[in-house]
Amino acid sequence: MPSFTQPGTVRSYQREGNTLLLDCDGPVVAITPLTDRIIRVRLAPEGAFEPRRSWAVARSDEEFPGAGVEISTTEQTLVLETSTLSLRIDLPSSKLTFFDARQQPFCADEIGLQWQSDGAGARQVACSKRIEAGEHFYGFGERTGKLDKLGQRLVNWTTDQYQYGPCTDPLYIAIPTFLALRPGLAYGVFFNNTWHSRFDMGAQQPGVWRMEADGGDLDYYLVYGPTPEEVVAGFGQILGTTPLPPRWSLGYHQSRWSYKTEADVRQVAAEFRRRGIPCDTIHLDIDHMDGYRNFTWNGANFPDPRTLIADLQRDGFRVVTIADAGVKVDPDYPLYADGMERNMFLRRSDGEVFQGFVWPDDSVFADFMRPDVRAWWGEHQHDFVQQGISGIWNDMNEPTVFAIPFSQGGGDPGTIDLDIAQGPACDRATHAEVHNLYGSAMAQTSYEGLKHSRGERPFVLTRAAYAGIQRWSACWMGDNASRWEHLEMAMPQLMNMGLSGVPLVGTDIGGFYGNASGELFARWMQLGLLMPFSRGHSAADTERHEPWVFGPEIEEICTSYLRLRYRLLPYLYSLCWESSRSGAPLLRPLLYHFPDDSATYQLHDQLMLGPSLLAAPIYQPGREHRHVYLPAGDWFDWWTGEQITGPTHLLAQAPLERMPLYVRAGAIIASGPELSYTDEKALDPLTLDLYPGDGAFSLYEDDGFSFDYQQGQLCLTDYRLRKTGERLSFEIGARAGSYTPPRRQLVVRLHGASRRTAADYPGAQYDAERGVLTLLLDDDGQSRQLDFVLDEAAELGDMRGR
Repeated sequence: MPSFTQPGTVRSYQREGNTLLLDCDGPVVAITPLTDRIIRVRLAPEGAFEPRRSWAVARSDEEFPGAGVEISTTEQTLVLETSTLSLRIDLPSSKLTFFDARQQPFCADEIGLQWQSDGAGARQVACSKRIEAGEHFYGFGERTGKLDKLGQRLVNWTTDQYQYGPCTDPLYIAIPTFLALRPGLAYGVFFNNTWHSRFDMGAQQPGVWRMEADGGDLDYYLVYGPTPEEVVAGFGQILGTTPLPPRWSLGYHQSRWSYKTEADVRQVAAEFRRRGIPCDTIHLDIDHMDGYRNFTWNGANFPDPRTLIADLQRDGFRVVTIADAGVKVDPDYPLYADGMERNMFLRRSDGEVFQGFVWPDDSVFADFMRPDVRAWWGEHQHDFVQQGISGIWNDMNEPTVFAIPFSQGGGDPGTIDLDIAQGPACDRATHAEVHNLYGSAMAQTSYEGLKHSRGERPFVLTRAAYAGIQRWSACWMGDNASRWEHLEMAMPQLMNMGLSGVPLVGTDIGGFYGNASGELFARWMQLGLLMPFSRGHSAADTERHEPWVFGPEIEEICTSYLRLRYRLLPYLYSLCWESSRSGAPLLRPLLYHFPDDSATYQLHDQLMLGPSLLAAPIYQPGREHRHVYLPAGDWFDWWTGEQITGPTHLLAQAPLERMPLYVRAGAIIASGPELSYTDEKALDPLTLDLYPGDGAFSLYEDDGFSFDYQQGQLCLTDYRLRKTGERLSFEIGARAGSYTPPRRQLVVRLHGASRRTAADYPGAQYDAERGVLTLLLDDDGQSRQLDFVLDEAAELGDMRGR
């Protein structure tokens, strides 16, 4: 291809609706303020914008609220201003530079918009921008390595990476978004291009970051913060947010490749209940099928699946089954035969149906870009789901195509021919353009089919995905390994996924390939306490990885952390409610809440679950202590109750049974009773742990499975802590919404309480060693206020609740 070309001098400009069109000596640049913080930039090299699909975005430009914009010009510049930022366009070069309210530049063009064409219709597009001093980069979807991606080159191309390592790129998920951060300023970019693309964050040219794609349009969305929280909320506006998941999906999931017989499944389920280890879901991998045929059962090993599933449900278990992208070529197989008759599979340019090798050997692939194909797949999924299946797990949907038949070894994985056309007749595209979308389209298909079949909130899990996948599915990080470096890598993987707009994420606890030691499994299960999607999974040729196989000590540790997770479900479920509205991740790096503290920028091995809980997992063998950084403010050690003032570095004690865990001052942590599965009991008692400081928390409740909350069948209770000197006020708001929880007791536990505090509440329990005051109240849904004196020396008086 020839060298890249840039737009010329801006000769004129005009406004069309909310869009500013710049005539750059032939090429046209379109600038559209979608909100006062989100601006879309597009390039038309030939001077006209063709109608284009935007598969990933959740709404059209017209559905955004728009922004009040003022435009001014000088001889050299054109300035566009919203209420929060400004964009200066250098007229001679057509370069763009954004500025915040303090006139700090960001996302400034170094070379700017570029393209090159070969004359035969092939095009590459690119844009290079300046890296500002002290700037760091996060997000980019699923990546190996540490949290900060400054100095790295990252490829967006969904790929099956067999036994990937700490430096492998790309992986199964391609999300071309990132967050840039320096003290006082954060912004984000979504590169709206589905082709094979790349980010270079200063690897080739220090001080310059570049995005480029092997086809399509140069089209990006700029999201201004100035905080990471506001940037991620902007991604939510563009790409959509995660619908509220079914509550059971937040419980523990147990899986293996594979539980091959009904007897094996029953035994695993019985062991969880007999041992008192909480678990909600059992996943069935490919060996439950008849010869790897989707939506079938191996009749010899699963002779009566309907009864099996019904028995499991009576014991509190859900069943999730796998569905792969490849459909076995077999004229007697209904999914294949019906799909061939109705023309549902991808075809080569010569009209022949494309065939490739996957688990069933010769396989064909549905065209999930077509709405009629998605509906057809849902019909076949429906008949299977009606046997009692609660969720669908999509795999091999990068899509993966083996080099040789699986029965002969499979070989290195590849993918579908790039020139194959996909999509409806009115909107055709080659696989080269929509390859990255295949996994997301399959997940959308599974989601829509489950919603129709069950009438409840669907649970879908996918391995491959593109930006916007959060609207359809949870994601796991693919085939990791039972190695300590994979446990370490899991933390930045999950946090960067959250910063990319995808909150329901997890990794295989204990690792998929290889054999975990008991120590590794226990430490991974401690991280599993925090993972939004928490599942143990292991490969067929490994030792078993259920919590009890490592002996009584490891079993006890795993049980204790799973019980803690289940007690924290009210807190976790409320975070899901917040995420469904704003796009906020559940798992967050410390920089999310402390963006002006540059000490947090490289912390890849500490996480926050919501705004209040900070964890520092152990990820090296033989360690019983580790370094922990606590940012500014007061913190409480979860295990000892010790109050610590930050910013500070400390050496945390971490024997095998303990993961360092801290609570932020002002936190209100909601928890419930011990459970064997999520729906075993009502939320009674509701426990609220109060940690003195200023803070607030909204407890979200509903029936846990239906869509009735969308019509107001929900209960929202706001709580607030206010600390003034040594006085602490705890306000309980009146319930809002038309869902009424069952009558229950409210347990209020105040941490950091003194004997003087306890004296004001006769009959309350007081733990002098930990400084915890416990009050028992009737949770009647009415507003009330409790006031406390925290210190013996504080002013005395009547501080009882009123």
